Amino acid sequence: MIAQKREQIRIIDLIMIAIGCATYAFGLVEFNIANKLADGGISGITLIFRALFHVDPAYMTLIINIPLIFIGYRFLGKRSLIYTIYGTIMLSFFLWVWQRTPIVINIHHDLVLASIGAGLLGGAGSGLLYRFGGTTGGTDIIARIFERFKGVPMSQTLLWLDVVVLVASLVYIDVQHMAYTLIMSYIFSRIVNLILSGANSAKGVLIISSESKKITDAIMVRMQRGVSIIQGKGGYSYEDRPILYVVVSPSELYTLQLLVDDFDKQAFLSVLDVSQTMGEGFSYKRPEKKIFHKK
Repeated sequence: MIAQKREQIRIIDLIMIAIGCATYAFGLVEFNIANKLADGGISGITLIFRALFHVDPAYMTLIINIPLIFIGYRFLGKRSLIYTIYGTIMLSFFLWVWQRTPIVINIHHDLVLASIGAGLLGGAGSGLLYRFGGTTGGTDIIARIFERFKGVPMSQTLLWLDVVVLVASLVYIDVQHMAYTLIMSYIFSRIVNLILSGANSAKGVLIISSESKKITDAIMVRMQRGVSIIQGKGGYSYEDRPILYVVVSPSELYTLQLLVDDFDKQAFLSVLDVSQTMGEGFSYKRPEKKIFHKK
């Protein structure tokens, strides 16, 4: 029953994947192609074929991805396979649409603005695509095959494939355009990371104190945050002591430090980066603090 639920195809996923593909394709057409910037992965290969053989990227995306999907379908779950095929078709469709839509973003071929625009739109589109379980196939499938048969991590394979494609792109762009392409790639990766995790980024704090009960009550009452109590033991004294774990937003970290300091100035705090938080008490709306309470 759980497996069936995980494999369920959701309408919202399909809608957001389509929006992600549309955004990514728009950036590729209006900034990459218009300003002769390269790209990594399958999109980069389609731009090479466009420059050398005048093949429409919309068609080349399908030509490259269809055999890859056919080869790698056994490594994809049912939903992943459907989403990959859907994402590939949507990307090809929107590449076709944007190339034939009379929209011109006139930045006077300023490569700084072009790299920023391409990175922002490409990253936003891809981030949205990945966040809702989508993919456009391509190098992701190749990376999965290498991981399965060669034991090579997917991230490593994806990196090297991007490097190979970018180096190959020098056949149609010069070093200056390649430099701005690298700037675009950096912005692209930062935006993708922001969408996948940054929107819900938080700080996890481990607190060890002799006043753990008072600190726990104060956090729950004054900060409206949940606290988990982990049973720990001192490495030197071997005495049992509770370890408090609380997740707060970055802006609340200083408030938490002051709160702990009110009860125990010798308390030990360890602050951890939390890339994503889900569940009641953090990502859900917290109870509103009322000025007047009913008696």
